[in-house]
Amino acid sequence: MSFVGKKFPDLNVDTMNEMGDTFKVNVLEEAVNNKKKVVLFWYPKDFTFVCPTELHAFQEAVAEFEKRNTVVIGASCDTPEVHFAWLNTAKDNGGIEGVTYPLLADSNRNLSSILGILDITNETYNEETGTVQVEGDNVTYRATYIIDEDGVVQHESINNMPLGRNVNEYIRIVDALTHNQKHGEVCPANWEEGKDAMQANAKGTAEYLASH
Repeated sequence: MSFVGKKFPDLNVDTMNEMGDTFKVNVLEEAVNNKKKVVLFWYPKDFTFVCPTELHAFQEAVAEFEKRNTVVIGASCDTPEVHFAWLNTAKDNGGIEGVTYPLLADSNRNLSSILGILDITNETYNEETGTVQVEGDNVTYRATYIIDEDGVVQHESINNMPLGRNVNEYIRIVDALTHNQKHGEVCPANWEEGKDAMQANAKGTAEYLASH
């Protein structure tokens, strides 16, 4: 199920920050109450390999997102305590020391289940024990959501485990969304801030194609 064009789920999730504080974060409320865009990115596991490169890449871009009235939130199915341990592990030891944005700890998998981003290849019900057996790691893929100031999902994407993200692409998408909000124009392929956009009609498309 895609959430594009729909409100992000209204759910409180345990969260950890670099100070060791545990608190609840509701991503929908973060957007709506603060009138900010939110970039929420999920990664499979703490203390793994591709994941710290992504968390540091998002950290390096935090100031650029802030310029665009956008907050960054990371998320996985690890517990707050594991997040805090990773936050206190040096970068040269594979840690994420220096990351300042909050990390959702969806250890009960309530939010990731609603989003449908868990690595579950098969579920079978055991009638004898009355339990559900899961095949797969039951951790999240590399899913990314961009949520606007009204709490509506404007972008979602899901990468498989080995495929790290390009953080600059999310900056570009935020720019495109902001341009559309301000000017009503739509942004063509490979659009970047400062380039021509176009009117959302046949004439606008024809004029854009003719000039490019």
